[in-house]
Amino acid sequence: MTEWINWSGIESARPGSIEDPADTAAIVASIERARAAGSTVKMVGTGHSFTAISAPEATMLRPTNLRGILSVDREAMTVTALAGTQLKTLNAGLAALGLSLHNMGDIDEQTLAGATSTGTHGTGGVWASLSAQIAGLELVTGTGEVIRATSDEHPEILEFGRLGLGALGVLTTITFRVEPLFVLEANETPMSWDEALDGFDQRVAEHHHVDTYWFPHTDRMMTKTNDRLDIGVDEAEPLSRFSGWWEDEFLSNTLFGALNHVTNRFPGSIRRVNQVSSRMLSARSYSDAAHKVFVSPRTVVFREMEYAVPREAGIAALREARAALEASRLSITFPVEIRVTPADDIPMSTSTGRDSMYLAFHTHRDADHLEYFALLEPIMRAHDGRPHWGKVHTRTAADLAPAYPRFEEFLSLRDRLDPDRVFANPYLRRVLGA
Repeated sequence: MTEWINWSGIESARPGSIEDPADTAAIVASIERARAAGSTVKMVGTGHSFTAISAPEATMLRPTNLRGILSVDREAMTVTALAGTQLKTLNAGLAALGLSLHNMGDIDEQTLAGATSTGTHGTGGVWASLSAQIAGLELVTGTGEVIRATSDEHPEILEFGRLGLGALGVLTTITFRVEPLFVLEANETPMSWDEALDGFDQRVAEHHHVDTYWFPHTDRMMTKTNDRLDIGVDEAEPLSRFSGWWEDEFLSNTLFGALNHVTNRFPGSIRRVNQVSSRMLSARSYSDAAHKVFVSPRTVVFREMEYAVPREAGIAALREARAALEASRLSITFPVEIRVTPADDIPMSTSTGRDSMYLAFHTHRDADHLEYFALLEPIMRAHDGRPHWGKVHTRTAADLAPAYPRFEEFLSLRDRLDPDRVFANPYLRRVLGA
């Protein structure tokens, strides 16, 4: 029996059977068999969610044969791809076509279905999440029906299915809005805590994308601003191969990983190490094709909790989180990431109906994340925070429902598309109910 384990090693499952469907018809057949047997089916991705949202109970479907770009519509400026395609493959394919997504997060290992179903997002822009860039989709429901959803055909399924948590069906294709390939200029600047927070609102207003990191137990922060340049990719000034390797591969991953292994054994050294290493941060600027600037390599395995709080409450929530951490006996190696997003209209999005600030808290995979996250989650909840669906949290359907104005509509659509709960698993039962 094969064990399913997610990337961070925090969740696992032992499915009863494993299938590699070759096409939509094979997915339909798997679902119909499971429904007839009163069983469950779960399509997995690359396991980059920190929750068990994609954990299979009975039948595990793998997207091995469901990858690649299917079509390009240059008049409508959309691209359709199989839902099992990894984001990094889509990005490379789009770049070869002279196209790009509008925005994305800093990891590109996820499948398109997994990234959109959990609400993967970047920072800033007109649309921050991948889900908000979806123009159409195809899914197989819990009754085996294949439904194509667009703004004209089954618009209610498109509206909710853009971020469906894997509860509405198995996504087979996704159509994204795209735009001509563009260049981003990145400027990374070390700052003090006060400088970064005092100028935060102005910085967000003046730049297309802003990503900020606070290093616990220090007064140091790093701010990264990304801005569009009106030049071609051939005119960009990317990092040299050596600089990219040294700074992003060696320092940010190899050396950082080694430091975590040492400090996990000697936690009393963490605060001093953070203070020294944060003082070694230096400014840098470079420009490149958008996806190469948005995305960063991540080889150090970690655990993460991320909450979206209303934009106006974000700085207060961050200050309270710092105060709580510093008053505790905990020592944390990983920086806290701060991003902002515009409101969207996706019913189950953590940014639905409100501009948001995302506060992401991390620990190394070998460190104890439970006490750290338990310390900060009540603060995020007190500020009306919504937990990222793919990251560690303790919320349940009872307390999530009030946080989402259209929660009951989502449940009604789930009843319609998956009446027998073919796609259920323990995580979905916890966050959505039976």
